Amino acid sequence: MDKKSEKNLQKILIADDNEINRAILADMLGDEYEILEASDGKQAVGILQQYSNEIDLLLLDIVMPEMDGFEVLTMMNQYHWIDEVPVIMISAESASSNVERAYELGVTDYISRPFDALIVRRRVINTIMLYAKQRKLIGLVTDQIYEREKSNSLMINILSHIVEFRNGESGLHVLHIHTMTEMILKYLQQKTDKYPLNSRDISMIATASALHDIGKIGIPDAILNKPGKFTPEEFEIMKGHSALGASMLEKIPYQQEEPLVKVAYAICRWHHERYDGKGYPDGLKGEEIPIEAQVVALADVYDALTSERVYKKAIPHEKAVEMILNGECGAFNPILLECLVDMADVIQKELKVNSLNKSEQKQMKNVAAELLRHEELTASERTLRLLEHERMKYRFFASMSKEIQFEYTVAPPMVSISDWGVEKLGVDEITMDPLKNEKVLNSACDDNIEKLSALVRQATPDHSEIQFDCKIRMNNQERWNRIICRVLWSGDPLEYTGVIGKVTDIQEEKDHLTNLEYLASHDGLTGLTNQNSVGDLVRESMDLDDGYQFALVIFDLDYFKSANDTYGHAFGNKLLQYVSRTLKHSIRGGDIAARVGGDEFLIFLSYKSGIEPIISRIFNSLCGEYEGFKISLSMGVATTETVEKNYDTLFKKADQALYSVKRGGRGRFLFYDESMNETFSTISPIEG
Repeated sequence: MDKKSEKNLQKILIADDNEINRAILADMLGDEYEILEASDGKQAVGILQQYSNEIDLLLLDIVMPEMDGFEVLTMMNQYHWIDEVPVIMISAESASSNVERAYELGVTDYISRPFDALIVRRRVINTIMLYAKQRKLIGLVTDQIYEREKSNSLMINILSHIVEFRNGESGLHVLHIHTMTEMILKYLQQKTDKYPLNSRDISMIATASALHDIGKIGIPDAILNKPGKFTPEEFEIMKGHSALGASMLEKIPYQQEEPLVKVAYAICRWHHERYDGKGYPDGLKGEEIPIEAQVVALADVYDALTSERVYKKAIPHEKAVEMILNGECGAFNPILLECLVDMADVIQKELKVNSLNKSEQKQMKNVAAELLRHEELTASERTLRLLEHERMKYRFFASMSKEIQFEYTVAPPMVSISDWGVEKLGVDEITMDPLKNEKVLNSACDDNIEKLSALVRQATPDHSEIQFDCKIRMNNQERWNRIICRVLWSGDPLEYTGVIGKVTDIQEEKDHLTNLEYLASHDGLTGLTNQNSVGDLVRESMDLDDGYQFALVIFDLDYFKSANDTYGHAFGNKLLQYVSRTLKHSIRGGDIAARVGGDEFLIFLSYKSGIEPIISRIFNSLCGEYEGFKISLSMGVATTETVEKNYDTLFKKADQALYSVKRGGRGRFLFYDESMNETFSTISPIEG
């Protein structure tokens, strides 16, 4: 494959098995394009797989080895590359059937050999320009659709947060309902075709869920934020919010036929109905309740249980799920309860990832507060969206890094700390005047803040990065950490504006490296030493334990394939784990146990005398029964009493002993002796 070194040139791939044809085409196109070359169809597919998003045009021959032009086009259709990469077929095959087939497979143009330089250049230019215009048009339409959908979501979220602003809730309720609704619907879609939902329906219902409590706008503050139990009269007023919200949507003077409005109406009015007919406001029962309202009802109950409110503390996830399944929060559709059980293990993870949108929530609450005060916004809607997008990305990557990330600004004096840092340090996410804040000072230990401040003052624009090791109090324990940060300046003349940085737990980093070393040297399924590491461990042990005799044992499970075939691979894995646990209990602390193959294991042990009783004890402990499957072993043993003190030699001789066991009927152990050499040397190629 040839590449010209010029940058930002449009890329053309020429796929032709004739080098002269490729050279002629490349010369015709001149230096205006970056040329990639493939000498056969298979190589062309490989280049497309790697560079399909960069290639602007493919010039394709029909007759090529490995894979012809039609097969390349078939692959391009299969992987949708044809949608992005225009193809001009260039071939001496001018039969109408070939031309028709090429167009059916999606080529843009067809040029017959011999080449005409003017025609080739003109058609190449026209094809690239056409696709460029199509991409631009698609991009414009996509941007318009995206902007419209984002604007719709933005306004729905702002309106929903006006409700939360009055209701004094956590600010994450709308986001949690959206996430839970979307999750439940996706599980429901997989579980049954009773409710015909596509991805667009799911997205629309999740969006409309943000309006489920909009009727609370009409509930008096004294009732809405009452910390104690409602009186019967107050509860009746509070129950009215569902009908009130539906009425508000029903009185919208336009767009009543829009699917989003209809779905939002159903959710607002009926998300407090219950499957047994004991909900409100209309006492609907079973499938009389629209499925979108049923799903939001379940999501709303779960979030209400697991979130702190003015009238209650948060309930743990496990307890909340148990209460819902036990019917303590009203009756729900049994299929939805099955979905809740299926997704129980991932709910917290999904909600936590989406909590990275805290910045979005704060932004929405700020906008909601401004609207309630009837003041003008100080930033454009586009600016807010961009800020929301960037902060959401920052939060996501900050959570993934498992590091404390922070940003300090001089004016106003404020420090912002990532969610991970808030959890570890016990400080607030945003702290004004941090150098005077007791929580911040307490977490910093000693005079570390003053030392870090001195380093910041010494920094210059050319040397703006700082590294500082110090003790930091995390979860009430002092631990050594490394602070890496960059000092920021702006303006002309330069003005110091703040610091961004991260804090890494040095001990945790060391522990992580130790864990990686462990994972690299141990088998993931059984936890035993793996094949890559056992040789070094055995050699080291033989060097340290000089004066001892050594035995190396290799054994495998008889009929293991039968266990997999009869009971399944999951059972086979559990069987291997059981044998590994038994093996660990059967050997001494200084002995080595390893898994060296699928069902093949190795034991290395040292001894002074009397090795046979030890081997017999281990063998008998491993034989037995596991969940109805009889465990039988074939075991070969080599010792330094008869074999050279060398790992490779011991392994080879133990393997020969194991082979002798299998030839003799399995289910026993044998020690290596020289007679086995003859047996091993007579193995036919088929047997070996």
